[in-house]
Amino acid sequence: MTESRGTRKVRKGVVVSRSGDKSIVVQTERRLRHPLFGKVVRQFKKFHAHDERNAAKVGDRVVITECRPLSKLKRWRLVEVTTAEGAPQG
Repeated sequence: MTESRGTRKVRKGVVVSRSGDKSIVVQTERRLRHPLFGKVVRQFKKFHAHDERNAAKVGDRVVITECRPLSKLKRWRLVEVTTAEGAPQG
């Protein structure tokens, strides 16, 4: 009998801090409509993630995925750097 692992959550965000070796802090954004006033409100949340190759720099857009607990705060792992900080956006 094969047991399938559930799909892991994936988030896109911006690196706001490099907190030590192989660690980054990624800020993600949610947009939702206010229930009473109807205005679109932005909500932010920060996730501590593991960056094995130290590839991400502050300001980079990245994709992170859920993983097993790696430390007290790190439960996410860097998948890829989608847009580098110095790269032109077109």
